Amino acid sequence: MQSSLSSGADFEHMFDLAPVSLWLEDYSALKRLFDSWRAEGVTDLMAHFAEDPARIRQCTASLQVLSVNQRTLSLFAASSQTELLDNLDRVFRDDMLDQVAIELGQLWSGALEFSNQTVNYTLDRRRLDVQIHARILPGHEDTWSRVLVSLEDVTRQVQGALQLQRSERYARGLFEHSPVSLWVEDFSIVKRLMDEVRSQGIQDFKTFIKVHPEFVSRCMQEIRVIDVNQQTLQMFGAQSKGELFNHIGRVFRGEMHDSFAEQLQDLWEGKLFQQREVVNYALSGEPVYIHMQFSVLADHHDRWDLVLLSLVDITARKKAEAYLEYLGKHDVLTQLRNRTFYVEELNRITRKGPWPLSVITIDLNGLKVINDEHGHAAGDALLRRVGEVLTKAVEPTVCAARIGGDEFTVLLPGVDERGAQAVQDRIISMVEINNQFYPGQPLSLAMGLACCTSGDQVEDTLHRADQTMYAEKLRFYQERGLDRRRAV
Repeated sequence: MQSSLSSGADFEHMFDLAPVSLWLEDYSALKRLFDSWRAEGVTDLMAHFAEDPARIRQCTASLQVLSVNQRTLSLFAASSQTELLDNLDRVFRDDMLDQVAIELGQLWSGALEFSNQTVNYTLDRRRLDVQIHARILPGHEDTWSRVLVSLEDVTRQVQGALQLQRSERYARGLFEHSPVSLWVEDFSIVKRLMDEVRSQGIQDFKTFIKVHPEFVSRCMQEIRVIDVNQQTLQMFGAQSKGELFNHIGRVFRGEMHDSFAEQLQDLWEGKLFQQREVVNYALSGEPVYIHMQFSVLADHHDRWDLVLLSLVDITARKKAEAYLEYLGKHDVLTQLRNRTFYVEELNRITRKGPWPLSVITIDLNGLKVINDEHGHAAGDALLRRVGEVLTKAVEPTVCAARIGGDEFTVLLPGVDERGAQAVQDRIISMVEINNQFYPGQPLSLAMGLACCTSGDQVEDTLHRADQTMYAEKLRFYQERGLDRRRAV
């Protein structure tokens, strides 16, 4: 059967109407140039180009475009083939030359075809990212006089990929340089372990983890840290992510077990977003108080394989809160308990014991004279010394308080009069040592001791201790021939 069109006309028609950009070109001058270079002894084309980059333009200038199809004219915004060919210097320019060397290298190495992704420009100055494929046509292998080149416009795909890369770099930049510590973790094995517990018919998970604390420890071990940001390294004192990951057990320990048990309980109840305050540890061993936000990412609720944690260091706030709490219960000057704490502790003991209760009331002798003659700074120094004496003489659990300007009280719940006398003797001994350590103005305390066995006797006991203390104070002034309020 004979075709209605001649073979040549048929292919010419197909060439012109092809849906991709087609170029018919003559590379014979390029081949002659290559042959001359080989004859001169050139073996490494890339090194030859590196010696003189102008040789790349010499190669491109030797290429002759014979024909292009309609898709090419449309793609490059040319009204005619003549317009396009007259402006090829506007089409093939700038960063295209960097890619041409790759194409030339493939032909130099003996290939009859080459592929590459490169950049061209339209006549209306739009950038085109194109996938190029060229083939020396059969029968022209010896001369390269007929080369068919196809160009596919991949601008949208390339720009989309670049946009994706920019978005990824932007997201990575936000992650790495966030001012809070960020952790990306995989909880998928934790979910599997909890699902196994649920499949065993366990309904009271809170009781289960109390009975089986090793389950909590196992879940902690199965968390996989995927990534952390720079603020995390700074917060925990790690030089690198590898150092932090290799010592993760030093970060999550101690109180973290109980906090994580609460976190598991919330996960069991379906709370995939959580907030709580926890304690972690820097690699130096210092505690880091943290406000943590935990969130299983939206597309991963079924697997828990992508979890984001943000940690805000609240150590400074915690220290401030602790200091404010300390101030609320302590006398700043002496570091002893203050009157507020003393009253609360006395009321608690009065209600609940333990019994017997012994009380030692103490008054600093001569404070007004020191203030009048040497100034309040000297008086404050004596008060601080009383704080040092009582801190060393009584146990840390004992309430030793400054309840007035020069008045102090020691509460000894569960201590009888004999035990209280031993404490008073220690105070006297510490005063003697303190006076040896601080030459100059000696420290002198007047003390009174009393004991009771029930809450209804507390007020009378305090009165008796005060009376004994005042008697001691009066004796101190009489023996020295002093008035309590001024020197004679």
